[in-house]
Amino acid sequence: MTSAATDRAPVGVAVLGCTGSIGVSTLRVLDRHRDAFHVVALVAGSNHDALAEQVARWNPPFTGLVNGASDSRYRSGANVLVEAATRPDVDIVVNAVVGAAGLDATLAALRAGKRVALANKETLVMAGPLVAEAAAAGHGEVVPIDSEHSAVLQCATAQGALPSRLILTASGGPFRTWERDRMAHATIAEALQHPTWRMGSKITVDSATLANKALEVIEAHYLFGLGYDAIDVVVHPQSIIHAFVEFPDGSMLAQLGFPSMEIPILYALSHPKRLPDQGVRRFDPLAAGPLTFEPLRHECFPAFALGISAGRAGGTMPAAFNAANEVAVDAFLAGRIGFGDIATVIETTLARIACDVTHSLTAIRAADADARRLAREAIA
Repeated sequence: MTSAATDRAPVGVAVLGCTGSIGVSTLRVLDRHRDAFHVVALVAGSNHDALAEQVARWNPPFTGLVNGASDSRYRSGANVLVEAATRPDVDIVVNAVVGAAGLDATLAALRAGKRVALANKETLVMAGPLVAEAAAAGHGEVVPIDSEHSAVLQCATAQGALPSRLILTASGGPFRTWERDRMAHATIAEALQHPTWRMGSKITVDSATLANKALEVIEAHYLFGLGYDAIDVVVHPQSIIHAFVEFPDGSMLAQLGFPSMEIPILYALSHPKRLPDQGVRRFDPLAAGPLTFEPLRHECFPAFALGISAGRAGGTMPAAFNAANEVAVDAFLAGRIGFGDIATVIETTLARIACDVTHSLTAIRAADADARRLAREAIA
């Protein structure tokens, strides 16, 4: 597989979810490195106008719009993600699709021997063992884009050793200091006011409930082969340190940087090499100011504990947690339930669903569908 940016130039890149926050950031990075990368495919969900602007700028040979049956300019339908991800001229697939919709493209890309620069954490949460099998079968590889997992990978690569313990950091979101009763009545606008990151609506709400941090712990479990007892989370309001990585000899490394997804995106594209880049803000410890850490208040963020319990249960439970959370967040953003109801919907769903310990794609799809049905029933 010749996917690293320094093996040959230009490397063909497919950007799935190109009009979302990660997709747009990826294109900014690629724009600064046109000598190393070539955009081969752009696929969006439903944003016709934004995709049209990107196509005019990049003129890729493949363009797709998942929900674009009425737009003859682009290939349409759910399968366009897989089509783009498996093209022979694609070396790296940036999977920035939100939610479970990104699973098939990740598996197909890995079986086709691609590097998957993964921002779609739901892929690993739902089907971690299947992702590993697909990568082994096709000689593909997964390189994470999430800032926390990129931090772990950067530290481990620098040391040439596998970590023995991780501490992932969480900003605490907009409700870090709120009491649970007040949080239950938070508005949509309040939930979308993340203090340090600018992201899409779904992941911003997940960061407010800390469901996103539970998803990241499950992702780290599969990416780095560590048990859940070896993965901790601390609240770090400044979002400067993205992860602490402990090695067997007791040494601890950390990766620092101002909040920006462009550094982990570039690293995912070029790993294990590093490309010079002048487009990101350089770190300045004086500008960063004091760095503080707090314990996670489990009693105020029940969605986090529900996610970790699902991860420990294994089998299809992580997929069920993810599905129930997606349905609950959609309902909250639509004004159909309150912020405090998100965790209640997840808890009710997980209590009613059976766990299948197999790792078949059929079982995962069934659990995903059942959890969505049960979550909708809980909301109704």
